[in-house]
Amino acid sequence: MSGRRAFVTGGTSGIGAATAVLLAEQGARVTALGLPPADPADLPHHPRVRVVEHDVLDRAGLAGLLSAGEPLDVLVNCAGVSHDREEYDLARWQRVIEVNLTATMVACQAARPALAEHGGAIVNVSSMFAFSGSRDRPAYSASKGGVSQLTKSLAAEYAADGIRVNAVAPGFVLTPLARGVLDDPRPGRRCWPASRRGGSGGRARSPRWWPSCARRRPRTSPAPSSPSTEATWPCDPVPRVTRHLS
Repeated sequence: MSGRRAFVTGGTSGIGAATAVLLAEQGARVTALGLPPADPADLPHHPRVRVVEHDVLDRAGLAGLLSAGEPLDVLVNCAGVSHDREEYDLARWQRVIEVNLTATMVACQAARPALAEHGGAIVNVSSMFAFSGSRDRPAYSASKGGVSQLTKSLAAEYAADGIRVNAVAPGFVLTPLARGVLDDPRPGRRCWPASRRGGSGGRARSPRWWPSCARRRPRTSPAPSSPSTEATWPCDPVPRVTRHLS
């Protein structure tokens, strides 16, 4: 990743912040975009990480930051929100879909020209709930299922530009977003019977394959008629990984 430029949405806390630091440790120059975290200690601290305060609900602003003409090799879409059972309210439902799914599409489309310059990569962060669903967070589950399918669609669309599009689907990770359900033992027992959870730093660091989703690979000419790079990776909070290729 040395010399590469990466852009991480949701990069000011949790998995996004840990990912920003990991990419910087691998040599990339990283822009970490997001809202200020409740605890400033959650911010990514690394000399090669630049923090930009921005709400992904501002679509025009997000698109402008990604289409400003600066070089870009890697886009990581990690911005996410959940309102738990309040998501049965349609206003809350809409906000979750806008943040988790629509902003991912906006970022991908805005970054496409820059990524196409050198055959870049996109990594979208999905969730275990994309596969299992959750009665306590219907909008979150639906949005992450959408992220997984959007990843497949964009992998097909962007293949001709030499852009690889993948998704990762983490299990439970100790982040502010997951804190509510992690503190409740009743859904907890249903979701992780082995009692294994990941910390956001451990989540981003333990699977050493994470940066491989973002590393540049040689472009092929002509482009393949059907994409072969897109994949969704359901991943355990511990360093055991199962790869599911679509």
